[in-house]
Amino acid sequence: MQAVIGLAFLFHSLVYDSSTRSTFSTVCPQWYNHGGVRRTHFLTNNVGQPEARLLLPNRLADIWHPINNPFRTSLKRSYLLLLALVLTLPVKGQSSILADEQVRTALAGIETNYAQYVDLQITISEIPAPPFGEHERAVFMRDQFRSRGITSAHIDSEGNVIALRPGSIDRTLVVSAHLDTVWPLEDDVTVKRDGARLMGLGISDDAAGLVSLLGLLDALEAGDFNTESHILFVATVGEEGIGDLRGVKYLFREGSYANKIDAFISVDGAGGDRVVNGATASKRYKITVIGPGGHSSGAFGIVNPAHALGNIISHFAATAVPVEPKTTYSIGRIGGGISVNTIPDSVWMEVDMRSKEVATLAELEKTFLSAVDMGVNQENVFRSASGTQLEVDKKVIGDRPTGTTSEESAIYRAGFQSSVLVGGEPFSGTSSTDSNIPMSLGIPAVTISAGGLGGGAHNVDEWYDSTDAHIGLQRLLLMVLLFDQYSSVE
Repeated sequence: MQAVIGLAFLFHSLVYDSSTRSTFSTVCPQWYNHGGVRRTHFLTNNVGQPEARLLLPNRLADIWHPINNPFRTSLKRSYLLLLALVLTLPVKGQSSILADEQVRTALAGIETNYAQYVDLQITISEIPAPPFGEHERAVFMRDQFRSRGITSAHIDSEGNVIALRPGSIDRTLVVSAHLDTVWPLEDDVTVKRDGARLMGLGISDDAAGLVSLLGLLDALEAGDFNTESHILFVATVGEEGIGDLRGVKYLFREGSYANKIDAFISVDGAGGDRVVNGATASKRYKITVIGPGGHSSGAFGIVNPAHALGNIISHFAATAVPVEPKTTYSIGRIGGGISVNTIPDSVWMEVDMRSKEVATLAELEKTFLSAVDMGVNQENVFRSASGTQLEVDKKVIGDRPTGTTSEESAIYRAGFQSSVLVGGEPFSGTSSTDSNIPMSLGIPAVTISAGGLGGGAHNVDEWYDSTDAHIGLQRLLLMVLLFDQYSSVE
């Protein structure tokens, strides 16, 4: 069947007929363009059985028709020829998985029943979960797993929620999402709803991921899937901010499953097609400048920690960094002082630095620490007549390692191919997520998105659109099933 589809693409690329509107009933999902939004549906045929369909010419005509876009005529034909060749290659699991009635029924069920997960996502998002304050949300997730039949679900000593669905062989796949948000406990986490659009702090990052874990478990149970791999559901603490990946670090280094995990999936935020297989390294500091303090007028002339902090920021903010490897920095928080009419006895700032390359990050860190020393020394020299001196404390509050997952690994191939099967256009990427830790240990890991659309992460205007969000859950189910298939032939 795969070869037939490939030949159909080949024929279509060579002889383009814009009037052709034939529908090829296949074992692939339906792809079509509707209002700029990609949709994938698992339909029901005339005998009531779930059926996946691929509407080839419609989508391609909309995008690549030479009349609509004459500059892309040759590119279109090259693209289709390449796609035809790819489709004719024998890739185990690519077509056979959607030929399975059990799988097709499960995928159709996800779409039919998805509304309940939007409501559940709102419920999760409205439970506060700041860094080091995730317990209430952890209890909720633990109880959700228990109510779904995993009575052994528990919270480990670091605060992670652990729920195991046993498989048939000695291979463990972790499917994970993070509990915490960047928002302080006192912030309002009420979600506002306007149709499919949800507005709320953490509604995408990562309530969308957490609800995907529950949806996946439901789909596995409803479809009566007996996976080869043990599926270890993990809701981690400490992914954001100063949490420094403490949850996933504990899972891999100290927890009861340390040295027992074979592959790792992190479901993080909204979106669809990216398969993150590279880990962005990061280093985070809290810098505290300390002085004697005093009255703003009466003690004027002594060293002022706030002035020194300003010097540091001025020096560091002028640092040029390379575009490639992508390297970034940000001063994220500043605090200290007692009142407007007081010279503070201490002030502090928190700084985030990232790069895809360890050596580049090390150079940036060196530049930053030099700026700290320069800024403090500048204030000490300027106020030397007062006989007072500043001190500085440089505390590392975050250290995320780098790593990569091979595109030949079973977990990457499963992530890539599952996106293709639901109509996506997958691409690889690099980011800083829970997957950093297993990647750094040489354990195959990827981070994917939960589906739907979202924006404004780490911003008070964060939003999530649940239109077609079921596709994300369909993709996750296919990914887990494909992982078993690809692992069996490695």
